[in-house]
Amino acid sequence: EPLLDGRIRSGFGMTEPAVASSDATNMAATAVVDGDEVVVNGTKWFTTGIGNPECKIIVFMGLTDPDADRHHRHTMVLVPRDTPGVKVERMLPTMGIYDEPLGHGEVSFTDVRVPLTNIISGPGEAFGIAQGRLGPGRVHHCMRLIGLAEASLELACRRGLERTAFGKPLINLGGNRERVADARIAIDQTRLLVLNAAWKLDEGGPLNALSEVSQIKVAAPRMAQQIIDFAMQVHGGAGMTNDFPLAAAWTGARALRLADGPDEVHQGMVARLELGKYL
Repeated sequence: EPLLDGRIRSGFGMTEPAVASSDATNMAATAVVDGDEVVVNGTKWFTTGIGNPECKIIVFMGLTDPDADRHHRHTMVLVPRDTPGVKVERMLPTMGIYDEPLGHGEVSFTDVRVPLTNIISGPGEAFGIAQGRLGPGRVHHCMRLIGLAEASLELACRRGLERTAFGKPLINLGGNRERVADARIAIDQTRLLVLNAAWKLDEGGPLNALSEVSQIKVAAPRMAQQIIDFAMQVHGGAGMTNDFPLAAAWTGARALRLADGPDEVHQGMVARLELGKYL
């Protein structure tokens, strides 16, 4: 209830420094049931939101039963941040940006004990939980990327019209007008693709939109990164400083080509589903 009311924040601990985390079945940190408790051990990094001073609880994904089938080995456990054995080892910059005050960090868990009731849904249910939220979560990522692209295009247009070089407004130099047109086309195309994915989710849930969600997860970050890069170019050196939000926006778009599954994983999903039509 405190989390739902917005009085506290949560962090999400899934990715690990010691394994290739694009394959979620690789996660090696453990969440072992011991009587009426769960014992948590391991190291997570890029733990989302751990830098927020209001972060009071961590959703930890750990290996519970290595002998189960690959999608029922892991469990999600709620770990209060102040539990003995939980330690934030360091905050992690993303290309030099710490994303204050939210931030991502490396967190170690050493013989952390929490009640068995802190398991979400049940032992071995981590993948089912993840799949239930990843579809809508990816749509939200893509919505934010469209907003970043819109804001960046606006900044580029204003800068291009207001500044002059070589006797002309910047917007009239070097094919910038064509780039503005291409940016508008790309944003609107991506917006429609995202709306389609959201509609498919509404109509039939995550299994009805596997390809569509993966499509937008590839398309939206690429689109945003390209448009933000154009806006940075129009701003010259200023575009790479903190005087404008563009450098942080570019970093966010680039990071989302890895977060919630790298491009290649989603391309593989789209290809598998497409080729499956002909097998």
